[in-house]
Amino acid sequence: MSAPLPPTIEKVCEAALKLPCAPSLLPRLSQALQSDSSSAQDIERLISLDPSLAACTLRLANSAALGRGSVATVEEAVFRLGAKEIYRLAALALVGRWEGGVTSGLRWSPGDFSRHALCTAIAAEVLASTTERIDPQLAYTAGLVCDVGKLALAHSCHDFYPAVRVCAEQTKCTWEQAERTVLGYHHADAGTRLLKAWNFPALFIRAVEHQFLPMSAPADALPLLAHLHAAKYLATSMGPGVMEEGFLTQIHGAFLTEWGFTTDILDSAMPIVLEKASARLGEKLHNGTIAL
Repeated sequence: MSAPLPPTIEKVCEAALKLPCAPSLLPRLSQALQSDSSSAQDIERLISLDPSLAACTLRLANSAALGRGSVATVEEAVFRLGAKEIYRLAALALVGRWEGGVTSGLRWSPGDFSRHALCTAIAAEVLASTTERIDPQLAYTAGLVCDVGKLALAHSCHDFYPAVRVCAEQTKCTWEQAERTVLGYHHADAGTRLLKAWNFPALFIRAVEHQFLPMSAPADALPLLAHLHAAKYLATSMGPGVMEEGFLTQIHGAFLTEWGFTTDILDSAMPIVLEKASARLGEKLHNGTIAL
């Protein structure tokens, strides 16, 4: 009896797109916040398209209100905390809820994906604010969603992860190379397709598509890729939420140095990223389900 074949990448993405709570609202939120013509009411209307997200946003806004009175509407939350902070809360809520609908075949603990995604997002935002070469919000969003393909594969390919694990151990290859050997594709392939289906900007799609070989990317994607690559290095070095595959990804040191991300720059950024991540997640930074 022949061994079962992995699902095609088309089947993987088809199943992922049917999962509830997909982060498909993110590009619209991001675009609205980058527009000078958007108002608090515009942001409220977008968030309110997802009632569960609206309730979650209000709850998070009230928990951060610091005794200044309760927040009754998303619009008020935007005024109280600022549109950018509301976006950060909503973005993490969307990604975190999607994680909750996935059965992992990886050796993950509850909340690990969201923890690592948040650390990557904050690292990308901090680095972008330092270099002023790309928009910090763009960097934050890219860091948050760059690995969503992992969730898609965990949902549909969990039975094949033992073989992926054996391949990585025996051949000493990277995790994504082992995925491609066993499955015929890796999680960035799935992530690229999902971001296209969710109508993310082309720049995000190119960044995810070329994240393992950044030097091969089109010129317009290189600034974002450099910040994303540096952010992933920082998030992995910090540790929170790093999963078994996290230490099996190649770091392109020459590429980082070319873009000015020296060891000194990265070492200086790490405590800032850790402080911001700790402020956001508190005791949940290192373990436990992240309930948003």
